[in-house]
Amino acid sequence: MRVGVHVSIAGGLPVALERAKRLSCSTMQIFSRSPRGGPAPALSDADVQAFRSGRQAADIQPLVVHAPYIINLASPEARMHSQSVRLYREDYARCERIGAQYLVTHVGSHRGSGEEAGIARVAEALNETLAGSEAGRVMILLENTAGSGQGLGERFEHLAAMRAGVTQPKRVGVCLDTAHTFAAGYAIHTADGLEETVKAFDRIVGLEHLKVIHLNDSKVDFDSRVDRHWHIGEGKIGLEAMRRIVNHPKLRDLPFILETPKDTDEDDPRNLATVRGFRTTEQRNTTHARTR
Repeated sequence: MRVGVHVSIAGGLPVALERAKRLSCSTMQIFSRSPRGGPAPALSDADVQAFRSGRQAADIQPLVVHAPYIINLASPEARMHSQSVRLYREDYARCERIGAQYLVTHVGSHRGSGEEAGIARVAEALNETLAGSEAGRVMILLENTAGSGQGLGERFEHLAAMRAGVTQPKRVGVCLDTAHTFAAGYAIHTADGLEETVKAFDRIVGLEHLKVIHLNDSKVDFDSRVDRHWHIGEGKIGLEAMRRIVNHPKLRDLPFILETPKDTDEDDPRNLATVRGFRTTEQRNTTHARTR
């Protein structure tokens, strides 16, 4: 089971790696720069080499980088769209340099121009980014959203349409966030609802394109269209539903990244222990059933 958290890069990449190792992460997610904007910090050759070799030695795979929040690839405003594509291409190049496998992307808002036009602009931005890097070492992952305002990505159909507009679709996959999925109206908090959601995703997008799960409980109600992550098993999705997600036969082999609150130093260890316990409990139950 590959499970990890979003780790701060304060102090540099080697320091971020040490944070992940202290938590016994087997996968990890970072920002390569401030998510709120500003110039990206330089990546020294020494830090990059130490980070890449240290992560390989610790068997922390895959490395997921989250794109900055300020990027809006769906923007109809020419200057904003151009700036977003420039920043996105920079982040993609930084992912290549540090050896990341995935770049997770919030695609942004169509700002009243309509879903179809916004989706087309996202596909255009992805094509421009991928055309500038033919190596194909980093896969872009489109992240689903909670569905607030004029944002795109809350419906699986949006994600499928974006991929359909990309000239190199094999280089674009999906990251599914459980809190966003729940808030967008997919009933993953019930056993039947989870099955229906997995089947719908497979039918509309294809499970082979699902590469990472952001495993977060939700502080807000089902179908609220509000993005509020919460501690595993302590939110509206609930303990048993989170356990079902982690152990679902179509999902269990994917890497799970936690983006739960970090109000104290104990939050990440507690949430990770809860998730690891889900798998231990399932294995214990399966063994017991076989021996009865």
